[in-house]
Amino acid sequence: MEFSFGIPTKIYFGKDCIAKNAGVLAAVGSKAMIVTGKHSAKASGALDDVTAVLEAEKKEYVIFDEIENNPSVETVAKAADIARAEKVDFVIGIGGGSPIDASKAIAVLAANTDMAVTDLFKNAFTKALPIVGVPTTAGTGSEATPYSVLLRKDMQTKVSFGTKDTYPVYAFVDAKYTYSLGKGSTISTAVDAFTHAFEGYLANRSTVISDSFATTAIKAFGKSMRKLAKFELDEADRENLMLVSLLGGIIISQTGVTIAHGMGYCYTYFKGIPHGAANGLIMREYMKLNYDVAKDKIDNALSLLGCESIDEFADILAEMLGQPPKLTDEEIELYTKLTQIQKGSMANTPHKIDAEVIKGLWSSIR
Repeated sequence: MEFSFGIPTKIYFGKDCIAKNAGVLAAVGSKAMIVTGKHSAKASGALDDVTAVLEAEKKEYVIFDEIENNPSVETVAKAADIARAEKVDFVIGIGGGSPIDASKAIAVLAANTDMAVTDLFKNAFTKALPIVGVPTTAGTGSEATPYSVLLRKDMQTKVSFGTKDTYPVYAFVDAKYTYSLGKGSTISTAVDAFTHAFEGYLANRSTVISDSFATTAIKAFGKSMRKLAKFELDEADRENLMLVSLLGGIIISQTGVTIAHGMGYCYTYFKGIPHGAANGLIMREYMKLNYDVAKDKIDNALSLLGCESIDEFADILAEMLGQPPKLTDEEIELYTKLTQIQKGSMANTPHKIDAEVIKGLWSSIR
């Protein structure tokens, strides 16, 4: 039994954790760039909580609120130019995975002034500004991972990067920030959190430590899953799903993701399907593909979810997400080609993955 485990992010979880730990946040630096989208940071109350602390502690800040649902390399490059001009010395990402992922890219580019944005994906940098993550969705767990996933229009897909330098130094995780989320966003992000835990559980890089986090997260998701499908969540469910999201982030920071994520990027890029929903739409066939090589783990996961079969669980996901879009033969060929860009996800999947298997998966999903 050999493994390594480490996460340098200090996590504060619970109601009003920002106000209760104001001194911790204020001590990160002298001037912050707050990275958000247009709506969730404000609607959730997270932006007000962060700026209240910074103002009370007499810390300067600038706000960059142009992050898209799928942040592009062009947008993070623009933000990094502003960060350098404003001489900020730390970055606070507030929102779902998109703003927090973007904050990691901005922190690297701002600290490495001669670096081209596409060089991020070489993982050759050795420094970044300190990053703080404040999630407003129970989804990506990006506040507890080093990974940043950005849209590459030139490649027609999303590509990730991340090193030890892109872990947030602090994560402030408060479920109240998810209360303002609507049904679609709540379900998609929660399914994303589940897929992190489940893919991490099956991943070739999984360990006894990551498995302990994964089984806890999968069981927790099962506790609220049926209420999620009906969108009948109370505050306890919201906190429970926030825990699933955080654990999912911790898990994939150790294990990485698998081919379900690599495939899901095509749905997002070409069909506009949110990331978590895209992963969920693939889950039925993904689980069936891997059942012959990961039977014990999949059976255990189904038991933890309170389901007797893959189809029972996948039918609950279908109640949440609907059915996958119909694909043409031409789309299947294109998606098969683009999925193969995700070499790490392919290699991390328990079932052997090659072009033929990927094409078969896309063909079986439609």
